[in-house]
Amino acid sequence: MTIFIGCDHGGFEIKNKLIEYLQDKNIRVEDMGNYQLDPLDDNPDFAKKVAEAVLQNPEEFLGIVICRSGVGVSIAANRYKGIRAALGFEAGQVRHARENDHINVLALAADFTPYEEATKLIDTFLSAQPKKEQKYLRRIRKMDS
Repeated sequence: MTIFIGCDHGGFEIKNKLIEYLQDKNIRVEDMGNYQLDPLDDNPDFAKKVAEAVLQNPEEFLGIVICRSGVGVSIAANRYKGIRAALGFEAGQVRHARENDHINVLALAADFTPYEEATKLIDTFLSAQPKKEQKYLRRIRKMDS
């Protein structure tokens, strides 16, 4: 499994901590930027990089995008066919979104998600598996059409 992670200035600090957290768990992480704190950067640029990377192999790759609210990166990532991004705010909600809605990109809100909670959301995102029952697959096909 490879995780692609990207953020704008609002998520820069927590992104770097989360990369270390994932690497300590022996998870392959690819940093898609921003690589320096730039208060004038734009979150769609980094959501695009993550979305395009995940789409290279959607069966093996997942993404994490971060901005202050989590909303901007979620909207931007969802512009790409095949990406199903959701803003995570509680572990049960993230599990449900991964299992039932087959999200492949987790959006985090840096201003509203403390580091410890972010690690729980990521652990849940990575451990939950999409359900394979026909009703879920049918819904995914409809979303992707």
